[in-house]
Parts: sequence; structure tokens; C-alpha cells
Amino acid sequence: MKRKKKISYAKYGYIFCIPFTAAFILFTLYPILYTILIGFTDFKGLGTSSFHFLEDPFLNYKEILASPTFRTALGNTFRLWGCNFLPQILLALLLAVIFTNRRHKVKGQGFFKVVFYMPNIITAATVAILFGSLFGYPMGPVNDLLMSLGIIKEPYFFMQNKAVARGVVSFIQFWMWYGSTMIVLISGILGINPEIYEAADIDGASAWGKFLYVTLPSLRTILIYTLVTSLIGGIQMFDIPQLLVAKSGPDNATLTTSCFIYNQAFSGSYMYNRASAASMIMFLIIAVLSAIVFYLMQDRSEAAEKRQQKKIAKEKNRVRKERG
Repeated sequence: MKRKKKISYAKYGYIFCIPFTAAFILFTLYPILYTILIGFTDFKGLGTSSFHFLEDPFLNYKEILASPTFRTALGNTFRLWGCNFLPQILLALLLAVIFTNRRHKVKGQGFFKVVFYMPNIITAATVAILFGSLFGYPMGPVNDLLMSLGIIKEPYFFMQNKAVARGVVSFIQFWMWYGSTMIVLISGILGINPEIYEAADIDGASAWGKFLYVTLPSLRTILIYTLVTSLIGGIQMFDIPQLLVAKSGPDNATLTTSCFIYNQAFSGSYMYNRASAASMIMFLIIAVLSAIVFYLMQDRSEAAEKRQQKKIAKEKNRVRKERG
């Protein structure tokens, strides 16, 4: 009896991957490698195409790290991220717990979820224009309201105050992203086995106890994801600071590292080499901080159990080889 020829469909999977792979190589991988390369060169100037490698390959990196403006931008970046992430994660956790409460279901929670998430789908340019108009000088709704209430006697230039400018940028970032964080946390809580909560109820655990000893430990992976993605997004903060406050505000109050890199590459003398070096420095900072977050938030008992299992497996292999 003649055997039927086996049909392999694996090649079709590779064929379907070709468009994505080609686009990734052309529009992602090549720019990344090119950016790394020009960080070690003297490449600058609009319209130039030739460049030479520097005698000191890390000269651009040294100049960036020694730049007071870069240090200011780095400090602003972490300050703005911290001021928006802490209230963001706290409010998102609170709303997630309220919306997933199995005893007291919130009426119309679908509507509230949409409302809370809606700022995330508005473009950054639109949000910047909106808040720029609200805090406009000399005419703007906030100035008009404060003057009508008698709090101020004349229009106040909010964006010329360092604390106010930073506060507005931080609030916008918080307002735009807490809804997205809430949705992610709600998904994580709904994935927790209900039997764990039932067992906690039988043991007489309070609502705070269930949150502290059941919900939070079960959300460890989701919290790591949220923290790392927020960290990456915060360090890459560009749209709102660039569009809302002209020239990064007073004394570079809202200058972030992304704005600094943009200014290096696309304004002034078009120093692509220094912009590339600054980009690579930020990449290394993100990588190191992400590794620290993963290490600090890992489950110690689970990690110890895995190490013990590896140790036992190695011992078994050693004994098997000795006997074999």
C-alpha cells in the first residue's frame, strides 16, 4: 500500500512572517544599529552623509554625562515620572479593587471604566492644547476663575513658575494613564482564583487583610509589568513637556531626556552623534532599572524553590553518570 505524502504547513508560517520581519529589519533594527554606530563618530550637521570614527570612541558619551543640561533633564525626568506614577498606581489599585468587589458590585461600572480610560485615547497634542488653553496667559479659564473668586488680582503666568509647570505636566501624565493602569489591574484581579477569597472569608479575614495578603501577592507579576512599562514610558516622556511648555519652561523646569535628545538632534548644530550617545545612555539606564525592579519584586520563595529543584536535578544527573 502506497503511503500518503505528509504535507508540511510550516513553510506557510515562515512566509507569513516575511512582511513583519522585513519591516522590523528596515524600520526598527537598522535604525537602532545605526544609532549605536553614530554615537562613536563625529556625525553632525544637516544634510551631511559622511562621518569618521573618533579617536576616543566614548568622547560623545563623556560630553553628554558632563553636560549640566543633560543632568537637569535626567533629574526632571525622574521627578516628573515619580510625581505622576505614585498617585497613578494608588488610584488605579483603589478603583480596580472597588470595581472587582464581589460583594458590593458598583452600578454602571462599565460606564465609569470607559470614562476613566478615555483620556488615554486622546492624542497628546490635543491634551497639550487643552491644558495650554486652560492655563493660558493673560486670558484663560483658570485665570478668569481665580480672578472672579478674588484669589488673584491680575492674570498669573502659570507656566513661568517652575513648580506649577512641573505639577501640570505630572498631573497630565497621571490623568492620561491611570485609566489604562486600572484596566490592567482589573484584568489581573479577575484572574485570581475566587476560591482563595472564599477561603479567606471562612478564616475571617477583613477586607484590608484580603487585599494585603491575597490580592497584592497575586498581582505581583502584573505590578512588575505595570512598573516596568510605566518606567520606560516615563523616561521616554516627550509629547506633553515639548508641546505644553514653550522652551521647556523657566530654567529648563520641564526639560526631559527625550526633549534633550530631540534638541541635540534637530535644533542648533544638529549634533546627531551626541543625540545618539544620549539615547544609548538612556537605554542603559532603562535596562539597569528594569533589571533592579525584576530582582526586587521577584517571589523569593519561588526563586529559592527553583534553585533547590535545579540542585536536586544536578545531583541526580551526577549520580546517574557515576553509576552509568
